[in-house]
Amino acid sequence: MEIIDTSRNYIFTDGSHIPVGTMYCIGRNYAAHAREMGAEVPSAPLVFLKPPAAYLPDGHSIRIPSISQNMHHELEMVVVIGKDGADIPVVNALDYVAGYAVGIDFTLRDIQAIAKQKGEPWAVAKGFVGSAPISKVVPAHEVSNSNDISLQLIVNQQVRQIGTTSMMERTVEELIAYLSSIFSLRRGDCIFTGTPKGVSQVKSGDCITCTLEDFTTLSVTIQ
Repeated sequence: MEIIDTSRNYIFTDGSHIPVGTMYCIGRNYAAHAREMGAEVPSAPLVFLKPPAAYLPDGHSIRIPSISQNMHHELEMVVVIGKDGADIPVVNALDYVAGYAVGIDFTLRDIQAIAKQKGEPWAVAKGFVGSAPISKVVPAHEVSNSNDISLQLIVNQQVRQIGTTSMMERTVEELIAYLSSIFSLRRGDCIFTGTPKGVSQVKSGDCITCTLEDFTTLSVTIQ
C-alpha cells in the first residue's frame, strides 16, 4: 500500500492526491474586505506567495507564532492546479483546474502592519509554517460553477465570515490567466482567491470550521 505524506499533499475527496506546490494568494479580491482594511480594490491583482511549508491538512492544529500578538483568519476558496501551463487564455483556464477547496490564509496582522509601514514584504506575516490550512479537495468535474459558491467560517460556533465567490472582483478564470502570464503555473500550485469581509483575531483554544457550500469542510484548532 502506498503511504501518503499528508503534510505535503493535497488530499482529494475521491482519495487521489497531488504534491503541494507554490501558493499564490490574491489580496483585496472582495471589495467589502478591501474597505474593512481601509484600502481600495487594486487595478491589477494583488499577489503574494506562501511556500509549501505553509500547508496544513484538515483536522490539524496551529500554534500562534511567538513573534505575533494578533493572528487573523481569512476565509478563502482555494483552486488547485492540475497541469502545467503558461499564458493560459481565459477561455481555457478551467481546463487547468484539478479541484476546489476551502482554506484559511492565517495572517499575523501586527507583523503585516509593521511591514506595510516600512514598505517591506509580507512574507513573514503570511508565509509561516501552517499558515495555509486547506480542506480536502473536490474534483473539478463535481463543481459546475466555481464563481458562484458560498463559503463560511465559524469560530467557536459563531459565524465570523460568510460570502460567495460571485462577490469576487476577478473570476477564477481571470486569476488563472493573469498568474500564468506572470509566473506560469505548475501542477500542485494553488490559488487562494481572496477573502470576504469579517476577518478577525483568533486566540489559543479557538476551534474553527470552514465550509465550501456542501462540497467540503475544514476544521482547525488554535493551540
